[in-house]
Amino acid sequence: MSGTPKYKVFNSKGEYVASCKYAEDAGAICAAWGEGSSIRWGHQKACTLFVNGTDADAGESYDKVAQICRQRLDEIARQFDGAS
Repeated sequence: MSGTPKYKVFNSKGEYVASCKYAEDAGAICAAWGEGSSIRWGHQKACTLFVNGTDADAGESYDKVAQICRQRLDEIARQFDGAS
């Protein structure tokens, strides 16, 4: 049994609406919720990976959403590596 999916989707009001195993799937849900919805790594706002309408239009390319999420995850990881 695998753990809880880490990609969390929030609507524009900041309410948690879904979790996904894959960033592309989170992008599809984010697109359905529209502008201002977001994807985070976990529940912390500090770990926001993507904001629909600000970073890109999630409905145009789920692959682009995933690419942005991976870039932000790398940035977050570098911050934690530098903090130790």
